[in-house]
Amino acid sequence: MDTQQVSAPSRAPSAGVVHINIRLTDGYTVISNRLSQHRGLSLLAIGLGTYIQSLPDGWRIGVKALAARFPESEVRIAAALRELEQHGFLRRTRERVGGGRLATRTESYNHPEAAVRGRGRGRPAAPVVPAAARAVLVAAAGPVGGPAPEPVREPEPEPARVPEPEPEPARVPESVRVAVLESEPVRAPLPEPEPEPVPVPAAALVPAPAPGPRPVPTPTAPRKPRVPLPAPQRPTEGLYAAAAGLLAGLHRTAPLFLLSEEDVRGLVPGVAAWLERGARPDAVRAAITDDPPVPLRHPAKLLRHRLATLIPPPPSAAVPVVPLQNCDDCDRAFRSSAPGRCRGCRDARACADEPCPTGA
Repeated sequence: MDTQQVSAPSRAPSAGVVHINIRLTDGYTVISNRLSQHRGLSLLAIGLGTYIQSLPDGWRIGVKALAARFPESEVRIAAALRELEQHGFLRRTRERVGGGRLATRTESYNHPEAAVRGRGRGRPAAPVVPAAARAVLVAAAGPVGGPAPEPVREPEPEPARVPEPEPEPARVPESVRVAVLESEPVRAPLPEPEPEPVPVPAAALVPAPAPGPRPVPTPTAPRKPRVPLPAPQRPTEGLYAAAAGLLAGLHRTAPLFLLSEEDVRGLVPGVAAWLERGARPDAVRAAITDDPPVPLRHPAKLLRHRLATLIPPPPSAAVPVVPLQNCDDCDRAFRSSAPGRCRGCRDARACADEPCPTGA
């Protein structure tokens, strides 16, 4: 009575993952634990390696093709591919094809150590691997005609002592199956218990609330109107000629400002307005060309903006100057708009004609 019944089903663990496995007859890929439980690979690299091994031969696995298939960015996918190359699960080489072009040949390995030992014994570095030895396995679209093979389980020996698998290509079925290798030893299959129905919580039966109104983004602030290009108050032909010569010669001191004839014609009024307000040509040249942005894409637009916003103020109105006159009596100089006598001579002549109020 103390003998343990070995046929009784094992008790489910109280903690950790519990596998509810259904026997697969089609639509699966054999993935080695060397990849799925690798200690040196990131989770993204393990998932990407598993996806690559499930693809058929000839499928494109470039960075752009994978980025279009998955939500990860091209940078993360490229880093994961480099991880797989560093640990031997992936190999990419450049080969010449017809027409002088280069093509990338990608090889996926499910057993990197065995592949390295095979190349060390003198085998070609890039042989045509049989379908049973390749890790690039894909599920067939329809049901399989023959009986489903049992999942292959192999122990986890030391990498240095594992012999290279030598499968026979003739025994490989046309449709490939997928199965996950377990690290436990092979046991006799037990009758699969039917999974118990999981009760659905009442909260899951409540319909999801209808989405609310989509928020409308706030309008952007209105842009300031562009300052108009100034123009001279009294345009002359000489003023416009000087402005055109200044603009046409900007590239001599500032090579970035090589303007076309149309640009010069449109900017002439602004430079003429600066010259009319008393600005020197060298000062105008320095103000509109110094410290340009890098890179400078539109020189004419930058000149137009600076001519409109940095224009100096107009000169103040000059005070009228009263001319100098010589006195007719004493020949002294005095300021007056008309010739005559100075104030002293006018006062002395007035005292001579009339009695002086001081009594002198």
